[in-house]
Formats: sequence, C-alpha cells, structure tokens
Amino acid sequence: MRVSFFFITFLVCRLVYAQDFKDVSPFLKNVQPDSIRSHIKFLSDDRLKGRMPGTPEYQIAMAYVISRYKNMGLVPAGENQTYLQTVKLRRAKVDESGTRAVFVSESTSKDLVFGDDYVLYPNFEEKNVDVTAPLVFAGYGISEPEFGYDDYAGIDVKGKIVVVVAGAPDKFASTVKAHAMNKTTRLKTALEKGAVGVILRGSPMGLQSQVHGIVNTGSVEATDNMLSGLSFYGSISQPIFNTMLNMSADEVSKLLLSLKEGTPASFELKSSFQAILTSSYHDFESYNIVGMIKGSDKVLKDEYVVYSAHLDHVGIGTPVKGDSIYNGAHDNASGVACVLEVARLYSSLKQKPKRSILAMMVTGEEMGLIGSSYFASHPTVPKEKIVANVNMDMPTLIAPLLSIVPLGALHSSLINPVKSAAAYMGIDVENDPEPEQNRFTRSDQYSFVQQGIPALHIKYGDKTNEPGQKLTDKVKVWRAQYYHQPQDEFAEGNFDFEAAKKYVQLCFLIGHQVAQDKKRPSWNEGDLFGKKFGTKK
Repeated sequence: MRVSFFFITFLVCRLVYAQDFKDVSPFLKNVQPDSIRSHIKFLSDDRLKGRMPGTPEYQIAMAYVISRYKNMGLVPAGENQTYLQTVKLRRAKVDESGTRAVFVSESTSKDLVFGDDYVLYPNFEEKNVDVTAPLVFAGYGISEPEFGYDDYAGIDVKGKIVVVVAGAPDKFASTVKAHAMNKTTRLKTALEKGAVGVILRGSPMGLQSQVHGIVNTGSVEATDNMLSGLSFYGSISQPIFNTMLNMSADEVSKLLLSLKEGTPASFELKSSFQAILTSSYHDFESYNIVGMIKGSDKVLKDEYVVYSAHLDHVGIGTPVKGDSIYNGAHDNASGVACVLEVARLYSSLKQKPKRSILAMMVTGEEMGLIGSSYFASHPTVPKEKIVANVNMDMPTLIAPLLSIVPLGALHSSLINPVKSAAAYMGIDVENDPEPEQNRFTRSDQYSFVQQGIPALHIKYGDKTNEPGQKLTDKVKVWRAQYYHQPQDEFAEGNFDFEAAKKYVQLCFLIGHQVAQDKKRPSWNEGDLFGKKFGTKK
C-alpha cells in the first residue's frame, strides 16, 4: 500500500511539472548532441593550442563563438554595441634575485631560502615592497562570528603580519567552508582587520613551482580583487612554521586538531618578519563574449538571467606522454558547447521568456575567475538588473546523468526551479558528494555570489546505473588521468553525449523558470551570502 501511495504521488508531481513546462517541453527534443560534439571538437583541436587568453588561438575561439551567436540571432550585449567586453590583464612574476625574507625571533635572526623555506607571490600594484612587522598567529584566518567562529577575536593585527593555516572548522557546511577558506576571502579578511601581510603554512608536499619564480595573473582594473593595501602574501615550509610558533611537531598537531574541532587559537608570536619583494609585469588584454536573447515582457525584458561558461584553458605546458597542448575538451569546451546549445534553444522559441537571457563566455577562469569577476563587478548591463547566474563549467560528461548537485542553489530560492526541472526530467538532486573539492568557490558562479547575485553551478551527483557503484569513484579515476592534462582532448570515447543532451535540457529549464517568474530569486532568510553580499549596486 505504501508503494502505491508513493507511486501515485510521483505521478501527480510529474503531471504538475508537465503542466509547468508544457509551453517549452516540445523544444527540448531539439537539443542536438551532434552540435555539442562539433563545438567541443573544434574548440579543443590542437590548432587552438589550449585557448590561452592573450594568444591568437584564443581569438580564434572567440571568433567561433561570435559566429554562432550571429547565426542564432543573439543581440550583441558587450561594450559599444559589440559582443565583446575588454578585460585588461596583468601577468606578474616574482624576481627571485630581488626577493628576500628574514625571520627575527627574540634570540636569533634567520635569512630564509626562497623555494625551500618560503615563497612570496607577486604584488600587482607595487613593483618593490619592503616591509617589516610583528607576527601574529591567526588560526585559519577566518572571521565568521555568525557561525560562532572568529580567529581574530581578542587579537590586534593592525600593522602586523598574520600567519595562518589552510582549512576550516569541520562544523561548517561545505559551501560555507569553501567560502571561508578561499584564498581571496582569507586575504580580504586580513586586510579588513588591518594586517599588512599574510603568511600561509605550505602544503605537506612542500613548496612547489619555485625554480622559475611565481607567476600570477589578475585584472588591472578590478583593484578590489587585487587586495590593494596588502603588502604581500607568501607561504612558508612546515619546519619554518613550527619555528615561528616555537612549537614541536606534536604541539602543532594538537593545535591544528583544536582548530579543526572549532576552537580558535590565536596569539602573538613575539617575533617579526621582513619581506623584500620585487615583481615584474606584463600587461595584455583578453575578452568576455556576451550575447542576448531579448525578453518578451515590456517590464521584465530589462532584467537578465546569465548563462556562463569559461572559454579559456591553460595553453601549452609541460609535456605529458609527449603531448604539451592542454586542449581543455572537458574543461571547458564542453561547458561552452552546452551554453551555445542552450542559447540555440532560446533563440528557437516562438515565445521568448519574459526576462532577457545573456549567454556569456568568460576569459581568465583558469587564472582565478578573472573574467567573471570583472563582468560581475563591471557588467555590460545594469548590475541591479541581473537576477541570477547559471554557470556551466566542466559538467564532466562521462556517464549517464542520473543525479546532480546544484552547487550554491541551496542558499537561495534557486533551489526551487532546480528541483522542479530535475523532477520533470527524472533526475535526482543530491548533496555534494565531494565537499573536499571546494567546487563552489572554484568556478565563475562564485564571482556573481560575491556581488550579491544568486547563482548556481550544476555538477554531477553520485548515482549510476551500475549497482553498488558511485559516480564519484569513476570521476576520481578520470580526474587523475585527464584534469588539467594534455590528455583532456576530444575523442568519441571520452564523452557521453546523451548526458550532454540532458545537461543542456536541465540547465535550460532551470533558467527558463527564473526568466518567467515575476518574482526575482532571493537569498534565504539569514543566509551567509545574502547577509555578507546582499544585492550590490
């Protein structure tokens, strides 16, 4: 009897959802896996050399996208009646010969060895930095008093250098943890508290990539993302960290366990640190690409739902198995292809949605969400008119799409259209099976969240059609072989194009509901991101 009740309930729900989608459901069958295939194949071809921003090959990828926008009839929504938004980039490199670090305790002064004991990362605004200041240990460097945790409570870090460790308390939810331990969040928090520098305890694997100096890339114009006022950011080895804290390895382990359990432990170190840093710069330009499907409602057409994917990848790098071109077929030619197919669906609708749709390909995601961060803070449409972002980054189309994780949607009313669309398509909605991956803050939807705009990123769930198997187990094997490797290239056996079709249909239905609803999406009452960022103008 119970089985019958749930079966009937399921049928009723399906009928309700079918009614909700009756105007657009006939168009869903028009999603073309062959179109998705051809987009991925072109964008990940060796001739595009990994689509590095600032290269002729990135320009070829841009031209490809723009030609598709024109063919579909998308209206230019970039700058000056074009499809483009210029993003000025700065690649900064540390000059090791002009870089020095000195640790001074009550009893000794020690010159540290670059690459072994410490690294300093480039300063995007000041070519030459020379700062000496007292050291303060500030736990994780997290200040979230609304969650009952504040590493800065009871300590004064004004004019000082904070020493922190990576991580966050176990009690934080996965998205909150990802936000709190995000590098930019940690640095901005230190800056807001008055610190002049931040030192992070390095990975147990040691300090990496030091032979040729450290290179970072950022936006020249988005100074809020460059942490203006913070003199330096660096990492130190674990032995130097232990020396700074004047603790044995066992004592440090106990301290870190206490932090993990949610008990802050911050204190002055009675020592100081001198950082001398020289940076060199190379400035260049790249571009976001923005096309629009105009809405049909005379009022709501001036509001926007943004679909986004990053067009860039990492270019040419260290050879692996004789191949040095990092093609980025999954990451993120697949996401670009899916946004193009979503845009084609919208352009084919006889009755366009009430709100306008922006299809946007961003640059510099692999360099630190630069393109999306610049657009979200300097959009080509009024910022207050952007109601939501649906981000499509590396959907990992390697198996049937049976369940999904809507990263970020649980923080706002966006979870409702996600559930409706998923139920209509018979797809399960799950909690994040890989919270340790911090996926919420690692892609472009996070740039919109930081500007107070509800956003989500649909990723794969754990469900498979193989009894006892979890998709994440398969993905872990796949990730080790393909993620950010030259082997992430187009091959028929590397993609499940039926999964791609379902992914496009799902993302289309989610955004279409938002575009049709008279009420714009809102943050949940009391939500961290709603309180922190609100709706910025």
